[in-house]
Amino acid sequence: MSSPLADDGLWCRRFHPAPDAGRRLVCFPHAGGSASFYHPVSAALSPGVEVIAVQYPGRQDRRKEPAIDDIGLLADRIAEALKACSDRPLTFFGHSMGALVAFEVARRLERNGDGPLRLFASGRRAPSAHRDEQVHRRDDDGIVTELRALSGTDSRVLDDEEMLRMVLPALRSDYKAVETYRSEPAAVVRCPVTVLVGDEDPKTSLDEARSWEAHTTGDFDLRVFSGGHFYLADRPKEVMTVLSDHFTSVALTPHA
Repeated sequence: MSSPLADDGLWCRRFHPAPDAGRRLVCFPHAGGSASFYHPVSAALSPGVEVIAVQYPGRQDRRKEPAIDDIGLLADRIAEALKACSDRPLTFFGHSMGALVAFEVARRLERNGDGPLRLFASGRRAPSAHRDEQVHRRDDDGIVTELRALSGTDSRVLDDEEMLRMVLPALRSDYKAVETYRSEPAAVVRCPVTVLVGDEDPKTSLDEARSWEAHTTGDFDLRVFSGGHFYLADRPKEVMTVLSDHFTSVALTPHA
């Protein structure tokens, strides 16, 4: 049985609350994803690291809310919500669309003198590496075909018409958000950036992953794993090792 879930308003989920943890990881889901995707990460890092999983509107317990189809607006809302977590240093981890959202949230927090210790950008090409993709304009069958190709969605969802009807509106909005996103040419964060990518990811080439280096004034690191777009589902121990190594190097912040 999982630990009780804690809420910070609408946006943040803590599956394993750790009020005395001196380190926090904020996780940003992929397109169509939800906070629960990061439940295993929370379980693995608890209690030494408190994981805060962001819940976008339009899914799970927020399914009655309209999804946000603009990365900038989504980042504005999340940055505001994360102010309540600023008592301790944060580290960001975002997969696919979540990597872009995390990048934009980091930029907003840095403008206010805060910002994460490090940004882990997973399974996503650099903000400036644009491809002309139009998945959000496809019909429902076309979007489902895309999901099957990426192998990141539970087949039980894809084969259940009722569940599909529930998730497709938010998914379409997410695809619109990420496919219409345009980074400012000189957009950077000050924090170090670690990029994680599968060596067979059809959405991110190694060159596109390396292009993240131009978007930080801090250190840059690239980690390549065996696998496709959802390599992290097949390589959880390897990904957790990368995160654990990071937190081992971060000084503990005492709980006030």
